[in-house]
Amino acid sequence: MKFSLSLPRFRKSEILATIMIGFVVIIVLNLFYIQIIRHEYYKQQAYDEQVAKFVLPAKRGQIYARESGSIVPLVLNQPVYLAYADPQQIGDKSKLVSTVESIAGGNMVDDYKDGLNNKSLRYVVLARQLSNKQAELLKKKNLPGVGLTESDRRVYPEGSLAAQLLGYVDSENTGQYGVEGALNDRLKGKDGKLQAVTDVRRIPLTVSDDDVSIPAKDGDNLVLSIDRNVQAYAESALKTGLKRVNATKGSVVVMDPNNGQVMAMANYPTYNPSQYGKVTNYGVFQNGIVSEPYEVGSVLKTLTMGVGLDTGAVSTNTTFNNRGYVQIDDTKISNVEEDPISANATMTDVLHYSLNTGVVFILQQMGGGKVNLQARNKLYNYFHDQYRFGKKTGIEQTGESGGTIISPKDEQGNNVRYANMVFGQGMDVTMIQTAAAFGSAINGGTYYKPTVVAGTTDNGSNLHAAKAKVLKSNILRKNTSTTLRDMIVKGRQLGALGGRDRSGYIVGGKTGTSQVIDPRTGKYTDENSIGSYLGFGGNQTPHYVIMVQVKDSKAAGYSGTTAAGPIFLDISNWLLDYLKLPPR
Repeated sequence: MKFSLSLPRFRKSEILATIMIGFVVIIVLNLFYIQIIRHEYYKQQAYDEQVAKFVLPAKRGQIYARESGSIVPLVLNQPVYLAYADPQQIGDKSKLVSTVESIAGGNMVDDYKDGLNNKSLRYVVLARQLSNKQAELLKKKNLPGVGLTESDRRVYPEGSLAAQLLGYVDSENTGQYGVEGALNDRLKGKDGKLQAVTDVRRIPLTVSDDDVSIPAKDGDNLVLSIDRNVQAYAESALKTGLKRVNATKGSVVVMDPNNGQVMAMANYPTYNPSQYGKVTNYGVFQNGIVSEPYEVGSVLKTLTMGVGLDTGAVSTNTTFNNRGYVQIDDTKISNVEEDPISANATMTDVLHYSLNTGVVFILQQMGGGKVNLQARNKLYNYFHDQYRFGKKTGIEQTGESGGTIISPKDEQGNNVRYANMVFGQGMDVTMIQTAAAFGSAINGGTYYKPTVVAGTTDNGSNLHAAKAKVLKSNILRKNTSTTLRDMIVKGRQLGALGGRDRSGYIVGGKTGTSQVIDPRTGKYTDENSIGSYLGFGGNQTPHYVIMVQVKDSKAAGYSGTTAAGPIFLDISNWLLDYLKLPPR
């Protein structure tokens, strides 16, 4: 007997209906979940697919210099292009590669082919720093999935002129060293923002309520206080002067003592900012005028004389018995060479013959006849608080050093150290500090903040001048400043270099030769020295201050006189002609 199980026809229909209802319920629930519960999520997803956010890059400010009353460019922006591809829109990859490479050449980036093979990516950089010509050629090819974006590249049309002062801009458009680094925030500006509905190529389509547009704020176009012609001449004179004495390194700063503006900053060796990647000696990036403090030597005797006059310790009529040496505690301090004057040496003689004993005598008079705490306190007050040694000037340069001056309260700030400080040993100062202090001592007593920025420009022709900033007034009394200035002029006139100055003008200055500490022994050595010259020139009043530094000079004699002094003379005589100052 056989049995068979069969369902009634209506039961089959019932089951099918139940299944269909189940499917419908699932679909309805899913739609409910998507459209109701997850509505906002998917709405945002769709919005994000349609709306793109773009950065509107700000243009970096350009940099200008002055030139005989006009404005000339030192740093410009040149448009360059970046080529990119969307791997999902590429058709013939081999054709794209060969075409782009034939146009871009060495501008192709590394490993771009790996990106093209990744279909999950929407943006792959192909080449950077394309010229306008290369970009136009690529546009004409009309390659699917390939686009271009424009940016700027820094161009330095004057090559190495003022290189350390300017600095450079790296591949990330960030300023490095010099003005580019110190004022990077002012120069780079602030990027804008655009948010808009786009097509599949991410190109903005319409204007809607969802659009956001914040325009970019371009960086400031700076006008430097540098005079292009003064800068060029200073660099040439420095290079020639170094070659004359077989020196390896040197610097020159030219400053207006009446407002603190730097007219020139020259360093040698130097480099080309547009080719910074080729530099192997990274020391050339540093502006030694602001970043390398040193013992400036006898040029500081001028400022010590100013202290002596201002405190009443000495006057123009003061004389002293110059024995050639002076004993300070357990240390004998001598003059550099045999003295032409043994007795009744005047204060002008102190400057002219560069007598160490003479400036120590000034320090002694400040202490009632001997070097003591009273004398040290007075000197520190002037050197640190008035002349601002040991403090950064705030000049618009990276890596500025404040130098080092030991307080009399410090154990090392003893009588011997201070007796050395009066002739520029035992303390470290930078050239910019020294030039600024000297300028304030001879300009009537006003310390202007040193600056390399004269102002800004909107169109590359009109200067919106920045106001000079006074950091300290009355660092010396006005009559002291006038007396000191006259003494410095007379001291120079008595020397050989003074006889070669332009007639009809006031030119004063002081040499300085400082020993260098041997790192192997920690002691001063006679094998090497740094020569300096610090001076000023003008007609009725000083119009410029010049400081020259020469390192590793092979010239015979004292390098301040034989190496640095002639460079000062060259620049000073040229400046008097260039500035067209009428003689007194």
